[in-house]
Amino acid sequence: MAIELGTKAHEGQLRYSGEPYIVHPLAVADILVEMGMDCDTVVAAILHDVLEDTQIDESEIRLKFGDSVLRLVQGVTKLASIHFSSKEQEQAENFRKMFVAMASDVRVVLIKLADRLHNMRTVASLPTQERRLRMAQETIEIYAPLASRLGISHIKQELEDLYLKTAKPTEFANLKRKFASKISSRKDIVNSIVDEINVMLTQQGLHAEVSGRPKHFYSIYKKMVGQQKDFDQIFDLTAIRIIVADVKDCYNVLGIVHHAWTPMPGRFKDYINLPKANNYQSLHTTVMTEYGMPFEIQIRTLDMHKVAEYGIAAHWKYKEKLNTKIDDKMGLLRQVVEANSDAQSSHEFFESFKKDFFADRIFVFTPQGDVVELPQGSTPVDFAYSVHSAVGNKCVGAKVNSKIVQLDAVLSTGDYVEIITQSNAKGPSRDWLRFVKSSQAKSKIRSFFKREMKEENILRGKEMLDVECRSRGISWANICLPKNIESVMVRQGINTLDDLYATVGYGGLTAVQIVAKLQELLREQTVPTEPKILKATTNKKLSGDAILIRGQSDLLVSLSKCCKPVPGDDIVGFISRGKGVAVHRISCPNLKGVEQYRLIEAEWNNNKDGGFVANIQIEAKNSDSLVVKISTIASENKLPIRHINLRQHKDTAIVVLGVQVNDAAQATQIISRIESLKEVRTVYRI
Repeated sequence: MAIELGTKAHEGQLRYSGEPYIVHPLAVADILVEMGMDCDTVVAAILHDVLEDTQIDESEIRLKFGDSVLRLVQGVTKLASIHFSSKEQEQAENFRKMFVAMASDVRVVLIKLADRLHNMRTVASLPTQERRLRMAQETIEIYAPLASRLGISHIKQELEDLYLKTAKPTEFANLKRKFASKISSRKDIVNSIVDEINVMLTQQGLHAEVSGRPKHFYSIYKKMVGQQKDFDQIFDLTAIRIIVADVKDCYNVLGIVHHAWTPMPGRFKDYINLPKANNYQSLHTTVMTEYGMPFEIQIRTLDMHKVAEYGIAAHWKYKEKLNTKIDDKMGLLRQVVEANSDAQSSHEFFESFKKDFFADRIFVFTPQGDVVELPQGSTPVDFAYSVHSAVGNKCVGAKVNSKIVQLDAVLSTGDYVEIITQSNAKGPSRDWLRFVKSSQAKSKIRSFFKREMKEENILRGKEMLDVECRSRGISWANICLPKNIESVMVRQGINTLDDLYATVGYGGLTAVQIVAKLQELLREQTVPTEPKILKATTNKKLSGDAILIRGQSDLLVSLSKCCKPVPGDDIVGFISRGKGVAVHRISCPNLKGVEQYRLIEAEWNNNKDGGFVANIQIEAKNSDSLVVKISTIASENKLPIRHINLRQHKDTAIVVLGVQVNDAAQATQIISRIESLKEVRTVYRI
């Protein structure tokens, strides 16, 4: 039924190769059949493009195949009906949708992996090299790590090799040629080692399946690049795999192998007691043989081998209970999706998901000896929140391997971690957000501040937005227009302005995001007009010849308040609507993204006018005499002070000084004098 419906729906559609389009969904379904997937998954694979590319609607799929198939097809379908501002945003939203769907039903991503595998097998038919490279890059960054994370090694390896063939065809061809030559010369050696192992195990009464397995091209290429070696310097092109009956036999075989050949130091890994994040289990050892070259040997049980080859798909392929449950395997994925559910944009979700789900993992121990899995680079705070929110919120210290450590100390695999808590602890510190690695910890810290400290968050959010605006040379009051701020709040699902401030305050949104969006809305609302040089009476703030616009001095000209240019600064004119020409410093951040045709050449006239105010910000160690010293310097330089503002925070003072100068040289001179004060840390013009 699915084949008939898919064939009819895609009738007349062709792939870039010229084949009928139905060839693709059938090939995807075939890959899933090889993986042993269930009927609903195969049906969904055949229909995975019908909602996006044909007239078939959801009701027809539900009627003919049921809700389960419909949910799978919906999970795989791209968001074709939504308009995105960029290709990157569209891709990020597609991945977000896929990961969320995958967290509830992993079969969604298995269809996506099979879909990508067939697309990469036929990538050469895409019309441009740019599109081929983009697909290859996306494959190596997302789909191959995803297959690896789910333990589906045969798909991961083929995707990696297809990436190499597409993105680096010369290197791939050379590697393939050299590999074929070398592997044929080593075939007899591999067979000899396999025979020797079989004899040794038979003598010990152990039954095992022993075989030689060539490594895939991408792993060899990565080793050559990472270790800066030539192909001839890579010896472990083949791994010997030994499959035995049970775990006890794994360690018995390891002892036999190490007795026969010398193990290479640092090359033994026990993934049975400490499985990889994708539940891969095996013993790995590298030994030096009598043939003068090292060999990697992998030892595992049959169940471990099934999981190693098919990962999460082994549940369907073998229809039997393996040593790990599907729910256990998907636990991390669900945690990551849940922890990132508050992400304010698809791009933010996607980047955070990549860091968390695809990151290398470490394994540390609780005081009870339980193993906790964390992203590489995690700290005791990450560990505390992985145990329980209450442990993280009450954390005041930590011991690693029985020694007191800083809370931002980086943990390593094998560390024994103990969290010190206090029942009356005030809660987490905002500084923790700077160093925690897991999105789970970040989410729980933000939730605490969101829930417990709203008033403080509101004040902190206001201050952060104000500081961000001042860093851009603008004011929050000028960009916080009711219509625009309402648009931002609706987009982010925020009800009131105080809620917006609080969200910024606890870190749910950044001040940079909000200010940038408001500036973008302001620019969009500026109606482009043809550039005009407006003749009018000269602005009272400037004499008629203070600034020349394209050599003319009889124009309506004003100095912008955001960057306050003074003679000597490099300047440019901006033709405003109905207000003549606003003069900005060329470096003014408010000019970024403006329409180029509204910028006009401007220069200072040689006749100096005086009366220009330069705003200077001073950050210094707080002292009672600081303002007096600054005022004295201005007086000695005969520069009138137009305003002075002091803010204090603990031992830091921030002074904003407005002095009247004739030109930029005078501003530079007073900055140099103020900079020489011993209390002063930084001085700059705003």
